[in-house]
Amino acid sequence: MRKISLFIATSLDGYIAKPNDDLTFLKLVEKAGEDYGYGEFTDTIDTLIIGRRTYDYVLKNVGLSHYDNGQRDVYVITRTERPQVGRTTFYTGNLTELVKRLKSEKGKNIYCDGGAEVINELLKHDLIDEFIISIVPILLGNGTRLFKDSRPEQTLEFIKVKTFETGLTQLHYKRQK
Repeated sequence: MRKISLFIATSLDGYIAKPNDDLTFLKLVEKAGEDYGYGEFTDTIDTLIIGRRTYDYVLKNVGLSHYDNGQRDVYVITRTERPQVGRTTFYTGNLTELVKRLKSEKGKNIYCDGGAEVINELLKHDLIDEFIISIVPILLGNGTRLFKDSRPEQTLEFIKVKTFETGLTQLHYKRQK
């Protein structure tokens, strides 16, 4: 069965965005030639699940090909129906049903890139198998929290930790079953 992995960056105090979906704090750890394992990670996936606000931000600031490179299926979780674009589907149905269906199909692994609403819905149903969380050395004070309250407790198994010259620390855990 395929697994779903969260690969995301957060501030030290647990925010994945500043107010107004501002991700500029990520520039603090930008370094030429350093992708923090993102390329290696995306070689292991062929499906991506992402929230609409995160998708819109990346589309505007990076470009469509960042997600839909013609090699993977992209599901943008949204409340507003939109026509499919390339291999990008704007999904308005039940997220849990989608993930369970995708996990049961053949293929590479599935990548969840946020946002917080999508992540926390998956956590409520114990559907995230692997957590790769990059900690950016900044305290934001407010914004969008990575993990929300009122979700079930989940025990994780430590895989590894990596540190980088920029001060970024990357934690890798898997869900204990």
